Amino acid sequence: MKFSILIANYNNGRFFSDCYYSIISQTYFDWEAIIVDDCSTDNSLQLIESLTKGDSRFKIFTNASNQGCGYTKRKALKLATGEICGFLDPDDALQEQALEFSVKEYRENNIVATYSKITFCDPKLNPVSDFKKIQKILNDRFFFNLPIQIHHFFTFKKAVYDETVGLDPTLKSAVDQDLYLKVLEKGDVTFIPRNLYFYRRHAKGISQHASKVKAKKNFAKVIFEAFKRRGITEINGKNVPETYAHPQEIFDLLNYQNKIPFRLVKKLKIILQNFA
Repeated sequence: MKFSILIANYNNGRFFSDCYYSIISQTYFDWEAIIVDDCSTDNSLQLIESLTKGDSRFKIFTNASNQGCGYTKRKALKLATGEICGFLDPDDALQEQALEFSVKEYRENNIVATYSKITFCDPKLNPVSDFKKIQKILNDRFFFNLPIQIHHFFTFKKAVYDETVGLDPTLKSAVDQDLYLKVLEKGDVTFIPRNLYFYRRHAKGISQHASKVKAKKNFAKVIFEAFKRRGITEINGKNVPETYAHPQEIFDLLNYQNKIPFRLVKKLKIILQNFA
């Protein structure tokens, strides 16, 4: 079962060595790494090419012009040849058994995806803390990953992704959320309660504070599109708008999912699901 590690890079070459060594240290050996550079303005390509030179498992591609995250990740998926795929940011790293643990779940269960716990790290990739919000989910038509419960390391079957309309190439952020919701509409997902992903926090990270306002808008757009795909016209007694106008309008519809009664009922359903 071949695994495609997908990397969309833009000006993160200086961090790539940690990413690279975490890939070649994997205990699962049947993999390829698809790297798509989105016209970096630094020396990313030279640094990446220097590290991966001579290793045919690393396949490097470039965009003709800067297109953004959605376009670049969509392109990486088109280039992937593995049965299982997973995105790894070039400034992050994998735990050495990340692929092994993930592939094991596909061999033992009828699932379309997996996800794990992550470790937040400082700019030098030294572990700082766990992201406590990641947990087992109830994957029904009203799951929108709000609040965030699915994060890295998210892996999925390439054939299942190909059944969807694919990632929205116009998105500059919230691309992972778009992926999660589309893939999870096709089947079950397994939560791996292990820290398989090292997430580096640094000033220029794409998902850091300066980008959060835009990310919120894009996340709302992703959720709205999920409403439409799933044929949802009403949520918790409130009508879903016909057209997308403002992100807060979308988040207000899902505010009930943050309330204690809803969370208790959801937890009970997950417990009962385990005994089914």
